[in-house]
Parts: sequence; C-alpha cells; structure tokens
Amino acid sequence: MNSKHIRTIVVKQLKKKYPGWKKLTRKVKKELTKQVLDEVLNNYDYDQALDMPIEELTGISNQTPQTGVKNLSEMADYIDNFYHDNIFGFGALKKSYPEIYDEELRIIDNLLDDQILNSLISPANYSAPHRLIKPYQLLRMELLKIIKYPEISYRKFCSDDYFGRDCKQNRRFARLSLSNKIQAHHTELCHFRSSLSFKKVMNLLLYFLHYFYKSGCLENTVIHGIDSSELPSEVKYPLCAVKVGRNKIRIYSDLDCDCGTRRNKRDKSHYVVGYRLHTLTAINPSTGHSFPLISLVGAANHHDSLFLKPLIKLAQSMGIDVKLITADQAYHDSDGSVLQETGVYVVAPASEKTKVPENVLESPVRVLCHDFCEIPMMRLGTLDKGHEFGCAASSGECPIESGCPKSRTIGFDNGYFQPMPLLHTESEQSIAIRKNCERPFNLMKKREGLEQTRVRSQSGVVFRSTLTTIATLLIEMAGLRRKPRKKNTGQMELFAATG
Repeated sequence: MNSKHIRTIVVKQLKKKYPGWKKLTRKVKKELTKQVLDEVLNNYDYDQALDMPIEELTGISNQTPQTGVKNLSEMADYIDNFYHDNIFGFGALKKSYPEIYDEELRIIDNLLDDQILNSLISPANYSAPHRLIKPYQLLRMELLKIIKYPEISYRKFCSDDYFGRDCKQNRRFARLSLSNKIQAHHTELCHFRSSLSFKKVMNLLLYFLHYFYKSGCLENTVIHGIDSSELPSEVKYPLCAVKVGRNKIRIYSDLDCDCGTRRNKRDKSHYVVGYRLHTLTAINPSTGHSFPLISLVGAANHHDSLFLKPLIKLAQSMGIDVKLITADQAYHDSDGSVLQETGVYVVAPASEKTKVPENVLESPVRVLCHDFCEIPMMRLGTLDKGHEFGCAASSGECPIESGCPKSRTIGFDNGYFQPMPLLHTESEQSIAIRKNCERPFNLMKKREGLEQTRVRSQSGVVFRSTLTTIATLLIEMAGLRRKPRKKNTGQMELFAATG
C-alpha cells in the first residue's frame, strides 16, 4: 500500500510542477521523474497512517460524482422542457433526409437532437456564428466512425474518401453541407475530444441513457453486472523504476497508467501496461442480452475490488437503480461494506481460498449449530456483519435440545456466506447469468473498435470508452444487428420474485 501511496504523490507532483508534461522530450521526462521520485522517497514517512480516499489512491478522483452532472430524471425534464420557450416549437421538428439510405443510421439520426446535444457539450464561450463546424457535428462524426468505420484511423476517416462531395450519406449524417467541400480535419476531432470535461461527457451519456431506458430493450426487472477488461497503452517502458519493499514503483510517460497482471490468455503476455476498464452492465434476464451503462478507467495495477464502490456510487448519483450485482470473484463484498454504504447486494462465485466455517457441510450447504448437532439450521436474516441462523428442529426432535444454544451467527466472507449468501436458488441463477457481462466488452472492443484505440492518456480513454458505450447502445436500440433469442422463463420467474 505504501508503494501505491508513494506513486500517487509522485504523479501528483509531476502534474502540478510540469503542466506541459506531454510536450517534454522523453530524456527530460526521465530526469524530472527521477528527481521527484528521489525527493519523495527521502522525505516519506513509512509509519504514517494512510487515510487517503480510495478514489485518489486509484487515480479516479476526476471520475467521481460532480456538481453539474444531471441524473436520469433531471435529464428527462431537461429534454422535455428544452423547447418550452419556443412558441412554435420549430426547433423540435424532425426532418427526414433521403441521402441517409442506411436504415440503422436513419434510426440513430432520429434519436439525435442537435440543439440539445450542442447545449450539453458546447464550451462556456461558445459562439455559433464564429464556427464553421459546430460541436454537435463533431460528435456526429465521432459516432459515425465508431458505428460504421471502427477499423480505420482518424486521419483516413477525415478525408475525401469518407467526406468528399460524393459521400452524401456521411456528410448528411454529420450535418455537413452538400454544396461545398467543408469538412473537419482530424486535429479538430482531437481537440474536440480533449476539450470535453468529465461533467460534459457524463451528461452526454445520460442523454442517450434516457432514450435507452425508454426504448424497451430492458424490461421492468433487470439485474446488473460488473466486469473489467484491459486496454494496453502505447507506452511500454517506464521512465523510472524503484523497488520499495517487495513492490516496484514504475512511472511512465503516461503518468496515469501502470503495469498490472493480465488474465490468463494464451496469445498475450501475463503483464499489461495501461488501463483497466470497469463497466457496469444491465442484463435483461428474459433474453440474456447485456448492455453497457457506465465505466470507470483506472490503472491496470489496481485490484478490481477497489473500483466496486466508486462505480456503484457514480451510477446511483446518475439515477441508475442498482439493487443486485453479479460479478466474478475479483469483486467480492467480503466484509459487507458495499451493502452497508450503497444498499446493493453483490453476488459472486465462492472463492476456493476461503475456508468453510466449522460445522458447515457442503454440497448442498448446510449449517449445523455445533459438533453434536445433526439437524440443519435455518437462516433467520442478515445482521451488520454476518448471517443469523436458528434451530429448525421441531419440539422433541433433537435429543440435546435442553443444552443447545439453538442459534449461531456466521460472519461475511468470500465463500458461501456473502451478504447475499449462496444458499438460495436465486444466488445460483444470478451467478449463472454473470457470463453475459462479457458480451458488451466483446462488442465494444471488437465491433466498435475500442481495442484498436490508441491509448495515450486516461482522459482520452474515458472519452473514447464513453463514446463507445453510447454507440453500442444506439446500435442495440436500432436492433438491426441483434439475433432473436428465446425467452428464458426460469430467469424471469427468479427476478419477478426478487424484484
């Protein structure tokens, strides 16, 4: 933990002292990094109590709930009242464009209200008459690239091959004039991405989440999932590395990224330098379809469990109703703190490393009171730090009834006795549907081209992953690429009961 704290201090000082860090040469960066790192190590107090917030320690303090970020109900009111002052309501009228012949693009085009989008992403000093290309047009170009051309570079995308006067569909979707050759340069898109703050990006996401929840892709009952995926950075070698205890501190030219372990994959290295994308998904239990909602981007060296609370709190601040989350073993709520702070149950497979408590039998799980008890107990409820069990024996059934305490409490753990214990069919079915959380990552990385993104900064990954989430939701709302699936009535009965 000290090594992460030291690294956080070094990165913070480098950002503060050298605001033009990206423009420095690698040689200069190495000298400055070594100088700051040596200074921090010489003055660091290893006996101090670490009370740094988890958001700051993991480098996601800029991705926390912020003033000015609306929630879903506020966004709905904003959209409904946007044209309230317009007496004739001309701004809300939709116009059809015959040049957009692609059915999917036509459906998506109808969901985009240019004036509302412009109000959400425009800078404070925005002046429309002084711009040839408006912010909403740049946003449309970004969405068009992700949806239709994820495999090509931005430099090639912003060329006559895709926005020449003959490319009427692309120009019309981006709201570029068909009578001239004006188009955006790839550097304009770069400046547009870097100019958007986290607040604007989240409000933009909420605009599309509003329509997603109205689209019918999800039913009244929904289960949420959390999973993560690596996004390797272009930076491979650290500027400076030093060993502190048994841990190694590495500082890269991309200050926010770090080296972490990768999940076992045959064709890839065990280690990855870059970021990890932690995504909250919504799963429709009747169809098994899974949809990405919101993500946090952190350095690859942090354990997944550290992002569980911040991600839930961010989702709740945006008005997403989260009650039950299914996840893998990396996201255990082993001490019940997630349930206590957020009111959300997290269900994950039992860890093989967790020992089964005494007098608990497996396959199926049965809780006994003590060594001499032979009658399984029944679960009475959940306490602050564990589960309460009571005697299930009928009168006269137990031979040691008079000397038996008839109750016991088992504390929360990573095994069968999580805050939502793995003793019920509902828990087992929640874990069974967990694999559907992987589908959005496959779509975002393969279909929408997130895997091919040039990872150079944390803010760039936040923007690109959010735009990819939006594009995925738009494609799913259009519904033209989705294969029909049979309804899973068993899952529907489960979630109708748990609500």
